[in-house]
Amino acid sequence: QNDPNDIPKLVAKLEEGYDVVSGWRKDRKDRFLTRKIPSWTANYLISKITGVSLHDYGCSLKAYRSEVVKHTPLYGEMHRFIPALAKWAGANVAEIVVNHRPRIHGKTKYGLSRTVKVILDLITVKFLGSFSTKPLHIFGGLGLLALLGSFACAATVLIMKFGYGYSMNRNPLLIVGAVLGMASIQFLLMGLLAEMLARTYHESQKKPIYVIRTILGGSGEKNESGSRKG
Repeated sequence: QNDPNDIPKLVAKLEEGYDVVSGWRKDRKDRFLTRKIPSWTANYLISKITGVSLHDYGCSLKAYRSEVVKHTPLYGEMHRFIPALAKWAGANVAEIVVNHRPRIHGKTKYGLSRTVKVILDLITVKFLGSFSTKPLHIFGGLGLLALLGSFACAATVLIMKFGYGYSMNRNPLLIVGAVLGMASIQFLLMGLLAEMLARTYHESQKKPIYVIRTILGGSGEKNESGSRKG
């Protein structure tokens, strides 16, 4: 359904200085209910959550610079998020309108159920993009919220006990507070464990949390990540 005649247009856009050029099927020749609506919903969610605004993440007609793709981790069904992943790695992303043709042969495997999968993948992408190098920020935040909820429940139970004579044994808030207290400890421990795993991964794989595009000036010796000091 993609037009090969659009490939030179994508390459020409790359030559303007962009690293990723994504196609936009503006006049899409697909069914409205089962294809267009799920696509619009997915594109809106991806653009809002990743911060990389594109009209058509699902268009498979894209052009990339090789050095950008090398630093863009892909696994599972993450191919639809390539522009966002590349943008987070420092790439310049552009979008151009491309031609789209009606399907003549075969049967599409995409439909309303695909939207659910996109949402689950989007949660993974957001976590990897925002918290993969600092997991304690999210787990610790959840732990602190649970701890505050535990203290609030405990305070309410005490007020009801000594202020209104309500029995603590019959108060369900006592159990809720205890559960939240244990949950806060678990979240904090999970965050610390995730921090250790993230540090071990980056150090063992010798993968820095940044990407160097160019080094300006000097021919200094290489540092531990393999790049030279300018």
